[in-house]
Amino acid sequence: MTDHSGYDLMVIGLGAMGSAALYQAARRGVRVIGLDRHAPPHTLGSTHGETRITRQAIGEGVDYVPFVLRSHDIWDELASRTGQRILNRCGALLISQPDDGTDRGIRTAFLHRTRQAATTFGIAHEMLSADDLRRRFPQFGTTAEEVGYYEPGGGWVSPEAAITAQLSEAARLGAAIRTQTVVAKLDQHGGGVVATLSDGSTIRADRAILSAGSWVADFLPPAMRPVFQPHRQMLHWFALDRPDLARTWTDGPVYMWPHGEGQDDFFYGFPSLDGGGTLKVANEQYNALVDPNAFTRDVGNEESRRFYDHSLAGRLLGLTPRVVKAATCLYTVTPDSAFVIDTHPTMDLVQLVSPCSGHGFKHSAAIGECAVLRAIEGQSPIDLSAFTLARLTGG
Repeated sequence: MTDHSGYDLMVIGLGAMGSAALYQAARRGVRVIGLDRHAPPHTLGSTHGETRITRQAIGEGVDYVPFVLRSHDIWDELASRTGQRILNRCGALLISQPDDGTDRGIRTAFLHRTRQAATTFGIAHEMLSADDLRRRFPQFGTTAEEVGYYEPGGGWVSPEAAITAQLSEAARLGAAIRTQTVVAKLDQHGGGVVATLSDGSTIRADRAILSAGSWVADFLPPAMRPVFQPHRQMLHWFALDRPDLARTWTDGPVYMWPHGEGQDDFFYGFPSLDGGGTLKVANEQYNALVDPNAFTRDVGNEESRRFYDHSLAGRLLGLTPRVVKAATCLYTVTPDSAFVIDTHPTMDLVQLVSPCSGHGFKHSAAIGECAVLRAIEGQSPIDLSAFTLARLTGG
């Protein structure tokens, strides 16, 4: 059976990018349907775990800054519409050696590039000496050689709140939403796009946005699938045991901390959201590819302890190795860790919005808007030329 409901646009995948796109389409009066294999917000992809860091000066590259600035505006507007707080501006702190030359991939020379982006875009920030760090942020066990970059406009986004608000508003504005719906195949013919579902039924729309997260490779030619590589990531909530620092941890900033000379010597974390009882902290692992449909979702205590001993002990004061809870999520990473926002390589009526290599949520509201405007108007308000698929495939 084919759904001939006259959709202008179909959005496949309703996580960070897809829920944003669905909302932006619906608010513009587009006849839009959104499909997801699960029921977002859920814990099976890349957009869960209570918090995601956001910052305005993007050390990964200045091409990203317009996305995050626009995303903050969208979330502020959405919060005023829904009463749902999405963006929490508690400040963002980067701690680093001043001349860190370690190869950290897209985060190489992260302190320098972050400061450069802030200067270029006029983003409020402070550079902190080692003494400034110890005085302003006594919860961190910094050394005499480490300095800081502090951005008052940074903070964290609730992925669950953002997705819920975007989907709720989209539905209120007339979008159709079908969850627990697996798209088995996507085709373009007859001047439109047809999604064949796992039950054999089909849905037709004039155009589509493909924002399927870690499942995006299922809709690409076989030779291009290796461009998108899913990696298992671990999130840890450790117990705090310093009542004298409880207020400091509760009122503190989000933080990012490259340390050591290994590419994996990097972690990030958040203020305490439960009054000084726990901290959520994580690092990044790229040592094994996983199947998004079948990978180890539990985190072993030994994995948490290894992370604690290697990166956290002595740096986050009052943090104990006792794990209160842990979770996994997925990063789907391109070879250069940059985004792909482009027309599908074989279907020109489909916009491809990649999973974003573990640094995309803060940009997602604007990326959803850009994808919709590119689909329905043929152009994006933000320059997307740095995010082509061809740069990775040679096409």
